[in-house]
Amino acid sequence: MSEKLHTPPAMSYGDYLGLDTLLASQKPRSDEHDELLFIIIHQASELWLKLSLHELQGARAHIRADDLGPAFKMIARVSRIQGQLIQSWDVLGTMTPSDYHALRPHLGQSSGFQSFQYRMLEFVMGAKDASMLLVHEGTEVHASLAAALAEPSLYDEAIALLARRGFDIPAAVLNRDWREPHRADPAVEAAWIAVYRDPDKYWDLYELAEKLVDLEFRFQQWRFAHLKTVERIIGFKGGTGGSAGAAYLAKALEGSFFPELFRVRTVL
Repeated sequence: MSEKLHTPPAMSYGDYLGLDTLLASQKPRSDEHDELLFIIIHQASELWLKLSLHELQGARAHIRADDLGPAFKMIARVSRIQGQLIQSWDVLGTMTPSDYHALRPHLGQSSGFQSFQYRMLEFVMGAKDASMLLVHEGTEVHASLAAALAEPSLYDEAIALLARRGFDIPAAVLNRDWREPHRADPAVEAAWIAVYRDPDKYWDLYELAEKLVDLEFRFQQWRFAHLKTVERIIGFKGGTGGSAGAAYLAKALEGSFFPELFRVRTVL
């Protein structure tokens, strides 16, 4: 048995995961002890964002195909990923203001505001803002972000599903410019109210609504944790790369990806 354990496998754990590349991707630019923490937290977050995009794009396709079971699993998975991302701010929060200010000169103009995966995740969820493309002007990801901006969001597909199920959704909602954010609409709200008032009749739509609410709840928790971590470390100063720092993060908390789903709670 022990001899077999020491036989080199055809493909090792490290080969499968590409660990040589992954573990060589942390390249601190200073001798500051906390720079490795800063890099790893952000790299790990980008990996979670990559998985979140994979899941939500898959969920969107399943909703479009009226195949809700797999979509439920995918959306729920992203909600759990958000839990991992929230915890990452707890780890980054162990960095003190003094630690960060020793590190900050080495960050140059880099900023989390420039994360194209985060921007694409917002677009997929429905937070459409064409001005955000300017941040990526001239980069290789600009075209893919512009394409994501022009696609129906996860919520747009959920609303289209309501129409296919017989709810009276205005053509202006179903055939709008997808580059613009969805605005709360009385007819969409009325459709969700009907679903919530008779969950037995509309069980899969009711389940979809609750999965979306949970997704937004976790996403906003992540944003809030980000805001409070920034306040804890740099206060209300501007962020790197010319970003507004805590002020921008606080503003983002004011919006809703799925506005009618939260209005329903007041009406019921």
